[in-house]
Amino acid sequence: MPRLWTETIDGHKQAVRTAVLDSVADLAATQGLTGVTMSGVAARSGIGRATLYKYFPDVRALLLAWHERLIDEHLAHVEQALTPSARHGAPGEQDVLGRLRAGLRAYGTRLRHSPPGLGTQPDHADAGLHGETHVYRAERRLAELLARHLSEAQTQRAARDDVPASELAAFCLSAMSAAQSLGEPAQPALERLLDLVIEALRAPAQPTQ
Repeated sequence: MPRLWTETIDGHKQAVRTAVLDSVADLAATQGLTGVTMSGVAARSGIGRATLYKYFPDVRALLLAWHERLIDEHLAHVEQALTPSARHGAPGEQDVLGRLRAGLRAYGTRLRHSPPGLGTQPDHADAGLHGETHVYRAERRLAELLARHLSEAQTQRAARDDVPASELAAFCLSAMSAAQSLGEPAQPALERLLDLVIEALRAPAQPTQ
């Protein structure tokens, strides 16, 4: 099969998949997970049901694919905030602990405003999604990402080094899970939580000679 033809087919398949998962996201946001149906997704995406079934055999397959995409987007958002080239952080958030704060802010904000996904507690509607391997893989990726960043902070003597970076990363994730229960106004409360986390991670001041 000619390469151009193959690329055209692959592009069409990706476009269909994107349209379908966008429709799942819309339905999940407006009607909840139980409101996602094969007929509803087909109607909203403009794709025939016969075509939809070629891509996804049932509603569970639709939800799993959407959930995996959601988590990948979540991780990408956090990773972007941790990178030195990030431009969206607040002033002073370009040092290693400042970028960590930006990454944790992105994580906490997503926990509050995203549909059920990474880091959330399952309820009866989405419990089946949380037992899937993609969730565990994503949680491991996030922990490893934070651990690498914290190891860098320890090397720079910005973060405490009496606790392994992997344990500090676990502490961050556990502490940020509290973002789900913050009341309103949530943003000031999230910033106070970040103050506590960053202060707990900061290396103690070196005694003056």
